[in-house]
Amino acid sequence: MKLVIIGGGPAGRSAAMEAAQLGAEVTLIEREHIGGTCLHEGCMVVCGLNDVVCFHEDSKKYKQMGIISEQHCINYSQIAEGIKKVTGKIEAVLKHETRQSGAEIVFGEASIKEGIVEVNGGNYLYDKLLIATGSRPSIPPIPGVEHAITYKDVLDFDEVPEKFNIVGSGVIAAEFAGIFSSLGSQVKILCRNQFLSNVDPEIKNYVAEHLLRDVEIQEKVQVQEISPEGASTSNGPVEGVVFLATGMTPNSEIAHKLVKTGPKGEIVVNEQMRTSNPSIYAAGDVVGTVGNTPVARMEGVVAARNACDIAATMDYRLIPQSLTLYYPVSFLDSGVQKSENDFDVRIRGSAGPGSFWQVLDGETGFTKISSDLETGDVTRVASISPSSRTSIPYLAKMIKDGYKTADFDDFIETHPSTDAIYKLLHFLAKYG
Repeated sequence: MKLVIIGGGPAGRSAAMEAAQLGAEVTLIEREHIGGTCLHEGCMVVCGLNDVVCFHEDSKKYKQMGIISEQHCINYSQIAEGIKKVTGKIEAVLKHETRQSGAEIVFGEASIKEGIVEVNGGNYLYDKLLIATGSRPSIPPIPGVEHAITYKDVLDFDEVPEKFNIVGSGVIAAEFAGIFSSLGSQVKILCRNQFLSNVDPEIKNYVAEHLLRDVEIQEKVQVQEISPEGASTSNGPVEGVVFLATGMTPNSEIAHKLVKTGPKGEIVVNEQMRTSNPSIYAAGDVVGTVGNTPVARMEGVVAARNACDIAATMDYRLIPQSLTLYYPVSFLDSGVQKSENDFDVRIRGSAGPGSFWQVLDGETGFTKISSDLETGDVTRVASISPSSRTSIPYLAKMIKDGYKTADFDDFIETHPSTDAIYKLLHFLAKYG
């Protein structure tokens, strides 16, 4: 079976490796970089910047405490250059892994005809096709919007902008606000509606008051026009760089005549990642489900298995999500409506690796769990701590596998740990 995959990001690459290992003849076509947006412009760039931010914040605290004699200065152009070197090394590893699995990698711009993909003047026949072309920043119809930047441009700065105005209200807005505020920019977040509206209100308030304390958050504000000097808004003018964090647009144009697409341009798929065309599958950001790299990887694997006639379905229940800030902000929602049996428990974060010195300021984070006291089901979890991003996905797996709060009565954690999740589960097991 010949499988051609267009797009070398997390979905396409995972699908290529899975299908190759299942015996398919796989050709992976990528326009520019293996690793996609996540590696070269998104998640990993944020991680690289945030690692420096955490070091910078710690150095300021240690200077105030007299632990170190001077505060470190930041060279932004060196940060950007270093991130590019790291992502380049990671890409080399990804290429090697993909080829080692048995997949062929072809670089170039692809176009699709029924049964054929054309690249660089060559034709690649396929029995099955997977479209994993990702997404791009959504650009709102604001006059002068060409003067704004997106996450694609942040490594092009020579220095940290003096003033940084973020248009948006979600994860990307929060993460870049934390980064540039710490690095010295005067940051404003301009939200058309509510800031972090999909996050538990208590967690949102902690983020705003503690992790983004130097950021000015304006809600229900309209951006009316953008210029090279700033923007005009319904709250008055703002000066400085305008950064758009206004959502994503699927890169589905390549397939518009071949498959059904939705109102936002997303390729419509079923739970097997099949499109309206029986020989074409789609996965990752281009299908507009959850903008999350692990989800994209799993969608790619599910698509590859079905393309190879191995039945698999995608399960979108209990997707762990997070924000990359000084402390990771991680959350999990079962999607079940709250009932009268729901019981919330809360605890302040523990001192431990990554949070020991924050005890003096009371800045150790915060964890909250909701549980149905009648059934013992854990329905919602939100945690702000150095280890929350690691513990949340394991909890999601346990909940999917039917674990109840009572199953955590004899749980023993690794010490020392900043994880407060299992402390609360242990409490619920005994007293819930």
